[in-house]
Amino acid sequence: MVKGRRIMLAAILGGGLVVLPAQAQAQEVVSTAEGSLGSARITVGGQTVAAEPIAACKVGGTLKGTSSGVSVGTTTEYGKGETTCTRDDKGVSTATASGKRFETRVLRQFGGPIIRVQTYGASCATTENGSSGSIQLGAVSGVQIPQEIPANHTVTIPGRQAGDPPMAEVVLNELIAPNPPDGSLITNAMHIKLFPRGGPAEGDIFVGTAGCDPYGG
Repeated sequence: MVKGRRIMLAAILGGGLVVLPAQAQAQEVVSTAEGSLGSARITVGGQTVAAEPIAACKVGGTLKGTSSGVSVGTTTEYGKGETTCTRDDKGVSTATASGKRFETRVLRQFGGPIIRVQTYGASCATTENGSSGSIQLGAVSGVQIPQEIPANHTVTIPGRQAGDPPMAEVVLNELIAPNPPDGSLITNAMHIKLFPRGGPAEGDIFVGTAGCDPYGG
């Protein structure tokens, strides 16, 4: 459990900087960016609850988003937060999401932990030939995290009994880029995958999301 500490990680080349092949770099394009406080889709016992991207922003659309809090069913809650998306006169697009007091109790009924995050954030920015991203996490409980979190650090929450499939995989500092790379990047501060190998529940919970594409326009 991590309390009273704020973790900030900048994605770098090999982790969060995605570079486009030189041939495509010569094309004249317009960068884009978008962000949200998170989203969720949870299915338990055949019943599904969901939240679309919360307080979403997007360059070329809604540039600022705010939320006073969102509940996803009876188990998962996002507190207050805001997002901002910009593109400056040099063509650099950025997205920033910052939220407070996330909590999910969805695993409690299966003997798992309550996962809480006091503060969280994700941001990204386009570069001349790619994208970079960073995340922040503060006062995390219910899942053990290292002092320095590498890209795509995954914590497995085991099943209740030996031999049971895992209840969840929690990916911290998640960086998603297409293969082959096209310069775009999505970063999630936290991504909870429910019963990834099958079980009584399924779904995905995202906490703090930012995506950038230098050639998306």
